[in-house]
Amino acid sequence: MTNARPLPPWLRAENPAAALDYEIAHEKASALGRLGRRLEAALAALAAFDAQEDEAPVLAAMRRKRRQELVASASEVLWSFIVQREACGLRDSARAMRDYGVPPEVRLRMGIFPRSTKSENR
Repeated sequence: MTNARPLPPWLRAENPAAALDYEIAHEKASALGRLGRRLEAALAALAAFDAQEDEAPVLAAMRRKRRQELVASASEVLWSFIVQREACGLRDSARAMRDYGVPPEVRLRMGIFPRSTKSENR
């Protein structure tokens, strides 16, 4: 585990299985927090990009491509976040979507990943 912390007294030697359960629950919660921060950052990057003023028409294709990359990145993090929430027993993903202000296009792309270059080489 990454953060060394003492176990509560009731978990020390008397019940090793409970101590393991405690460590697993702590790691699940930590992972959920990390993914929540990554999701917030990805959504903020997309919002900041959308807030930029339009550039010359020549750059429109480049902007569309960059925006697609930001949406894809946010949707991948969203997928990981929702899976981790479910692993923690939190099943209401609609609430998470509302709480984090997930745009519909990110939500609709959740779980859709680009084709891997490894599978293309086969």
